[in-house]
Amino acid sequence: MWKFLRPSGSAQFDVANAHVVELTKRHPVVSLTKQGAAAGNLRINLSWSMRTSDTGGWTQGGGSWFQRQLKLFRPEPVQAAGPAMVNVDLDLACMYELVDGTKGVVQPLGNFLGDLDDPPYIKLSGDDRFGGSSGETIFINFDQREHFKRLLIFVYIYDGTPAFDRTHAKVEIFPTSGPRIEIPLSEREPQARSCAVVLIENRKGELLVRREVKYVYGFQSELDRLYGWGLQWGRGYKSKV
Repeated sequence: MWKFLRPSGSAQFDVANAHVVELTKRHPVVSLTKQGAAAGNLRINLSWSMRTSDTGGWTQGGGSWFQRQLKLFRPEPVQAAGPAMVNVDLDLACMYELVDGTKGVVQPLGNFLGDLDDPPYIKLSGDDRFGGSSGETIFINFDQREHFKRLLIFVYIYDGTPAFDRTHAKVEIFPTSGPRIEIPLSEREPQARSCAVVLIENRKGELLVRREVKYVYGFQSELDRLYGWGLQWGRGYKSKV
C-alpha cells in the first residue's frame, strides 16, 4: 500500500512548484518554442522589496551556539532605522537587436517605452519607483518573433545607493503557455548598479531563454560593452515625482 502512496524514482515531483521553472547556474536555459510558448505576448515582470535586514539583520544569528542561546533571553537593542534605510529605484529594461540590424533599448529612463504592434514589438508598462508586488512589466509580441535576433533583459538602479544586496528582487517570465519562469536576483553584489538578467535568442527559429545574472558596477553602457551591442549612450534623468 505504501508503494502506491509514495511513488519512486522520476515519478516524484513537487506539486507546489509544478508550474514554476527557476533558472539556475546548473539549469540556465529553457526553450519557449518546445513548450509551445513562442507566440502571443510574453510578459516579463520585475518586483522587489527592501530586506528587513536593512536595520542590521545581516549580523543577527552569528556567534557560537551558546551565544545564540543567550540571545533568546536578552532583548534585542532598538536600532535607529533612519541612517540604515536606503531608497532604491530598480528599473526593468530591454536591449533589442532585430534581424534587419535595428538595435535599441526599451527603458523608463528617457521614456523609451517601445511599441507592441510596431517595431521593436516590445512595450514597457511604465515606471514603478517604489517596488511592491506589481513592479514593472515588459510585454514582447512573439507573433512577430521572426523579427527578433536577441533581447537582453536587464535591471539597473536608477538612483540612490547601490543596494542589490539589500533588496528582495526577482524577474518572472510569464509565457502564453507552460510554466512561469523565475530568476531571483539574490547574489550579494553591494556595489553593483546593473544586472543582465536573461538573454532571449532566436536560434534558427527556436526561442531560447538563458539565465545570465551578471552584475556590473556601471550602467547600460557597461552592459552594452559586455554583450557587444554597439549603442551610443548619454546621461539621462527622470522627471521628479
